[in-house]
Amino acid sequence: MKQRNTILLPKAQRIISVLGENIKLARLRRKYSMQQVAERANISRPTLVSIEKGNPNVTIGAYVKVLAVLGLEKDILEVAKDDTLGRRLQDAKIITRERAPKRIGL
Repeated sequence: MKQRNTILLPKAQRIISVLGENIKLARLRRKYSMQQVAERANISRPTLVSIEKGNPNVTIGAYVKVLAVLGLEKDILEVAKDDTLGRRLQDAKIITRERAPKRIGL
């Protein structure tokens, strides 16, 4: 299978790296080995290594499986839960057009 090279902005890469580090720390606090977590999450050990390193090519489903093994699956529900910018835009009733208007007389 051809591997994709996902390019992230540095800020996004730092975020996913912190997420991987947090998952690793949670695993270590529970005293689970990498093999135990990988087997329980039904993923390969190299995939778990990639998750803990913050590799952006790993699917979000694999992250959720690992979080479930660690008992942290509900944490994923906190993502974008309080969308303050979206709510302010909604309250301001800003209209966004789906497409640009047609040009007349070129």
